[in-house]
Amino acid sequence: MSTRRPAPLAQVSDFEIRLLKLFRSVVECGGFSAAESVLGIGRSAISQQMSDLEQRLGLRLCQRGRAGFALTEEGREVYQSTQQLLAALESFRTEVNGLHQNLRGELNIGLTDNLVTVPHMRITHALARLKERGPEVRIHIRMTPPSEVEQGVLDGRLHIGVVPQAGALSGLDYQSLYDERSLLYCAVGHPLFYVDDQQLAEDRLDAQDAIAPTFRLPPEIQRHYQRLNCTASASDREGMAFLILTGRYIGYLPDHYAAAWVQQGRLRALKAASRYYDLSLASVTRKGRRPHLVLESFLEALAATG
Repeated sequence: MSTRRPAPLAQVSDFEIRLLKLFRSVVECGGFSAAESVLGIGRSAISQQMSDLEQRLGLRLCQRGRAGFALTEEGREVYQSTQQLLAALESFRTEVNGLHQNLRGELNIGLTDNLVTVPHMRITHALARLKERGPEVRIHIRMTPPSEVEQGVLDGRLHIGVVPQAGALSGLDYQSLYDERSLLYCAVGHPLFYVDDQQLAEDRLDAQDAIAPTFRLPPEIQRHYQRLNCTASASDREGMAFLILTGRYIGYLPDHYAAAWVQQGRLRALKAASRYYDLSLASVTRKGRRPHLVLESFLEALAATG
């Protein structure tokens, strides 16, 4: 007896949207059990609703059982489509609310890690102004590598991002916010920690195990890493800090981020007068975006804090 696959969805009802929101929460929590407290329902109810969604889509979305939770290939694609659908719905709702000239809706922001220690605090102050003007605005911040921030803005999952400026991608607008200085650090326990800069030969410094970032950087900054003996890599500055603090690697970190460890005597800068670079951080938004009152208000607040 042959089995016939369900026909493709002719429409997406409110019920399917509720199921897709549940599916998104399960994926982002990493499984049914972890999603219970977030969704406020039990595992059996989550399982039943996931089964309902799979039946309506005619697709197996995930594997669950003793081996744990894992998305199928179809599940990963449905998850990406779900992100785009829900972002589009929220954008529509925000635009309609904007017709009333009231700040309501969501602001989805993607940030490169460890910007909270930047002394200028422009993002923090702009968020405070936005919340003051629109108390009902819901702010969601995602800390992800720069490439994921830019992709999120491009596909509409994020309204705005803040990334190191390493060359503009097509379809995005960049606005410089501030510069940060990065110094070359080692941690206590590293052979160079107690070596005076005057006695530290350049070739000895360049021979140490070092860390390279995997995110995009301008060519003039990449040259600082090319002269080092990079035997490890990290997708973000926190990952670089983890490796430097082992006392086995040297690497560049923003001085504002490293300051607390320097004060504790756990990090020291190596040849700070010559081994440094300045990097511009920029806000990034999508070109040709639809009117979005919450986003425009945030951008105005950012400009006002300059």
